[in-house]
Amino acid sequence: MWERTLQDLVRGLRANKKDEAKFIAKAVDEIRQEIKTDDMELKAGAVLKLTYLDMMGYDMSWASFHVVEVMSSPKAHLKSIGYLAASQSFDQDTDVLMLTTNSLKKDLSSTPADIAITLDGLSHIVTPELARDVAPELIAMLNHSRPHIRKRAILALYKTLVKYPEAIGQARTRLEEKLEDHDPSVVAATINVLCELARRNPRDYLPLAPQLFHLLTTSTNNWMLIKIIKLFGSLSPHEPRLVKKLQPPITELISTTPAISLLYECVHTCIIGGMLQGPTGDSLAKMCVSKLAAFIQDSDQNLKYIALHAMAKIVPTHPHLITEYQDTILSSVNDQDISIRMRALDLLSAMVNRSNLQSIVQQILSHLVRDPASALPTATQSLAQNSGVTPPANPNSLSPSQSPAYRLTLGQRILSLCSRSTYENVSNFEWYLSVLVDLAHVANVDIGSEIRDQLVDVVGRVRGARRYAVKLMYTLLADDTMIKNAGEEGSCSEVLWAAAWICGEYCSELAEPQKLLPYLLQPEITNLAPEIIAVYIQAAIKVFGFWASELAQQWDDDNLPEVKQVVESVLSRVKELAGSQHIEVQERAANALQLFTFINADLLAFRPKSDLPVPLAGSSSMADGFTPPEEPRFPKSLYLIQPLFSSYELNPVAVQAQESVAIPEGLNLDEWIVPPPREAVVQQLPDEDDYATEKKKKKTKKGKGKDTLTSSSKKKKTATNEEQDVLVPVEREEDESPEDRALREKRKAERLAQMRDDPYYIMDNKPKVAEDIDTIPVVRLDDMPPLPEDPRSSKLPALRATSQNFTSDSFVIEKEGEMPAGATPPRLLSAQSTPPTTSQPSGYSTPVRLTSYPEYEIPTDTPVETIQVVRSAKKKSSGKKKRTPQINS
Repeated sequence: MWERTLQDLVRGLRANKKDEAKFIAKAVDEIRQEIKTDDMELKAGAVLKLTYLDMMGYDMSWASFHVVEVMSSPKAHLKSIGYLAASQSFDQDTDVLMLTTNSLKKDLSSTPADIAITLDGLSHIVTPELARDVAPELIAMLNHSRPHIRKRAILALYKTLVKYPEAIGQARTRLEEKLEDHDPSVVAATINVLCELARRNPRDYLPLAPQLFHLLTTSTNNWMLIKIIKLFGSLSPHEPRLVKKLQPPITELISTTPAISLLYECVHTCIIGGMLQGPTGDSLAKMCVSKLAAFIQDSDQNLKYIALHAMAKIVPTHPHLITEYQDTILSSVNDQDISIRMRALDLLSAMVNRSNLQSIVQQILSHLVRDPASALPTATQSLAQNSGVTPPANPNSLSPSQSPAYRLTLGQRILSLCSRSTYENVSNFEWYLSVLVDLAHVANVDIGSEIRDQLVDVVGRVRGARRYAVKLMYTLLADDTMIKNAGEEGSCSEVLWAAAWICGEYCSELAEPQKLLPYLLQPEITNLAPEIIAVYIQAAIKVFGFWASELAQQWDDDNLPEVKQVVESVLSRVKELAGSQHIEVQERAANALQLFTFINADLLAFRPKSDLPVPLAGSSSMADGFTPPEEPRFPKSLYLIQPLFSSYELNPVAVQAQESVAIPEGLNLDEWIVPPPREAVVQQLPDEDDYATEKKKKKTKKGKGKDTLTSSSKKKKTATNEEQDVLVPVEREEDESPEDRALREKRKAERLAQMRDDPYYIMDNKPKVAEDIDTIPVVRLDDMPPLPEDPRSSKLPALRATSQNFTSDSFVIEKEGEMPAGATPPRLLSAQSTPPTTSQPSGYSTPVRLTSYPEYEIPTDTPVETIQVVRSAKKKSSGKKKRTPQINS
């Protein structure tokens, strides 16, 4: 009978590529028959073929017992096939491993050839149970007479110690002895094992430092030196005296070794071992940085990657040394390997300071505006070009520089670099605002919300940049490119939210505010998100309010047609937006519609002074000596909107502001403010009991002992349409008849149903007890902050001045933010952080309430009494007069 060998199986697979599955199924059937025979040679050949098929992905777990049979063969070449199959197919859950313990122990005490084969296979199949059983044999085998057996035993012992750590105490003494072995391969294997074990617990291996240092200074094996240096890198943080001892030999190795791998390990050990600190560490750090910079310029991509990674670890201690190679690092951002680009970005983020921020950000921003035609080739394209094969063009594939994930990373990196520690590295905020706008135009990824938050935060904190910010946002609102692209992926239309908010909040910086209104209310804004449209409407109201109040102070009758035209145009657009299906847009548009309708009516009724009739000299008013009050020479409604938004200044709020608000004494936050209603609560007036008691006293005083109000036999009185001023208290629940109670409950249910369907009425799930508004006392709000006494003294400028050239000293960052009254700031303000109440940049003043007439003044020393309402019930038709309600103040 002819059997198929492994070579025949391979040839058959190559010859049956079209029907490979059918051929393998037939081969497996043959293997199943061969593996059951008693011929060990045939059985081993079948196991060898199964091992090959297992490497191709076919399962051979069904033959595990047969593999153990081959492993126990007395012939070395068959035993090696068994251990090879076991290392290939066995795992920790293979049940037949428990049958191999005695076989392994027998093989470890056999000939050197069998021992070598067993040690090689054991390191792959060892389990915690096997490690516990064979650990004594492996430890004893460290003293074997043959070096190659000792070397294999040391490496197999490491895998055993990983599975069974309790044996480390017994094995450590023997491993330390092997550091002085006369065979270099045994010493190298020992150091390799100690280096791996020291990563888990470095302190236990500090006593080996003298022996390791001797090997470091005497050995010439580069691979062993790499392991020794790695081992010292793990030990140095736990023993400071090693740093000073290791600096001379490592410095010599860095200066003299031609091996790049050894050079990098020396540099890396200096970084993680703390050898770059102190006066002697500066020269070593300079040498390490120069070597790493040479790696970056190397053509090997691996060297570039590890050099950038190592430089990022040196930046925290020696940033000035890394800054010298800024151009070299920036050139790595242009590399075609995306992993190198990311490491270069990490390094740039770590080395940013106040002096190099602008150059680094501009370099990163340039990658987002690169022409797609000049995009770097991908790795596949580069490989095809080097091999001389022209790859097929794929129009849908993007280079790493144009991929959305990479573009998003670049945009977020720019924002994080500039906003770090509340913009401590930004010296020119006009430049940063321009960068944010440019980023919104070229990012082409969904980063608009983050740019929006940055714009609002910068303008709110830096007063000196508000004038330029308003000018920049005006340009952004006037450009319809972003509105047309709204809704598309990566359009960054959220920036328009910030632009509208800034122009509305700081509209005093606009030279001609009325020219912004057509852009805020243009028909194309319906393409934007509802929350952006709502801010557009609010900004238009603010801009018109400021412009109208400024126009009123410099009123000329010739301005009336212009104002009417602006109001009519606003009304026409607001009417359309009031019909929006989005509730936020609809509500703000409806509010604006009512305001501008009132203004429009006032403008239509306004008559200039020249058109008013002049009173005659003999008129009655002048004859009586009475002079009528002078009417304003401008429409009063021009001052309607401005006070709504300029009464108080909007400042940034400190992070700790909420938690700094002290809880008032006596306030229980767990107590009900309005307790929930009880079951079967009667709807009655709050002052019913007091009112009934008062009436009872009055009746008794007049000699009428019978109380008509509390009698259970008296019917409940109700108020008629002709007697709305007479209120009759409701009878108590126990005095109600079943018919009256049912009628009251029915009316209550109808009223609650009507309130539930009313969109303008907010109610809880449970009904509330009705309250009498006449019983609410009048309270004077003494804790409100005072308003400016003289509005004219702090009037905002009406027109913007030309843009100034700000220097870095012109910008004051409000880092702390506003704290509640009486609260202690979290920390003292720095020299650059000035509270808004102490100093203000030029061109800015506090918000003002614009008005031309004195307000009503209430004397502060006059006590405010509670208004009490006294009502009387309707009398019987006995000829007596009705008593109307009296108000006593």
